[in-house]
Amino acid sequence: MDEKVREKARNAIKSILEAAGFSVNTLEDPFDLAERDDEYLMVLCSNDPGEIEEYNTGAYRLMKDGEGITYKKLLFSLEPSATAGNCILWRSDEFIRYAGEAALDEILGRPLALSFSDGSRTKADAGPALMRGRSTQAIEEEEPGGIVISHLPLRVQKQAAEQIAKVQGQASLKFMPYWLYSYQSSGEQVYRDQRIGFDSEGSGGINAINGTKMDADWNAVAESAIPQSAEVVQPRLTREEATEKVVAEVIESLTRKIRIKQVIGDAISYEEKVMRPDRKNVQVQLQQAFIPVWQVRGKKIVEVNAYTGEVLSEPMDEGVEVF
Repeated sequence: MDEKVREKARNAIKSILEAAGFSVNTLEDPFDLAERDDEYLMVLCSNDPGEIEEYNTGAYRLMKDGEGITYKKLLFSLEPSATAGNCILWRSDEFIRYAGEAALDEILGRPLALSFSDGSRTKADAGPALMRGRSTQAIEEEEPGGIVISHLPLRVQKQAAEQIAKVQGQASLKFMPYWLYSYQSSGEQVYRDQRIGFDSEGSGGINAINGTKMDADWNAVAESAIPQSAEVVQPRLTREEATEKVVAEVIESLTRKIRIKQVIGDAISYEEKVMRPDRKNVQVQLQQAFIPVWQVRGKKIVEVNAYTGEVLSEPMDEGVEVF
């Protein structure tokens, strides 16, 4: 990209990172440095293969108060063939996604939930010193994985959750149980000249603690290890109870009340008939999955969805008080 395009790209990436709580400053052209608490990103916007390769393989030593800091490399490139195994690589898709989320979060008055926990980490162990004269603490090493469960990805990290919650306190990570369901209904009922069909299908999720329904991107559920310190909350709603709950709601949603008019001589009468699907014609499949939630305890308790970054208006756990 030419310098004019690069400058626009740097400004755009800076806006996204600032929406997520980072402060962004020029490190040494063409590099920027983004800082959030004790998290650091070295940022490069480039389409040049040689420059990208040098950035990807190079070891840069970032200094503050004479000490090396730990950081990650973020590369934004519009070059389709660009590869950078040692960098967090953003292309046009990531840019569109995060720029859109940042704009929406600005409207809603909340910080962008942006995590770099899955990116490669570059140790400050070699190369030229690029920055001096500011105090810092090293980024904590990522926590080793614990048990493997099906869950939505953990996209909001602890520090971001504490910022979103806007309360002074420590956040603890919980994985709340859900029953993911899909259903199919079939059949019909006929009464006199009225024919009501009950063909329907759908899917969703039910909180396995309090039975409330929740819309989410359930296609993002994957089976992987979770942090060892996280608490996995056990379900209170059994599979059988969840199945019956789904069946009852499907039957209720498909139930129809019809009114039939009859004329006998000069008399006109109306008959009402309730028609509902047969229980045996509603088939339900269930799968257990978990949603990551940060519970921030201070003067009050606030829960933050660790996948979407949303503050929960209702507790996912019946035992949690939400203000």
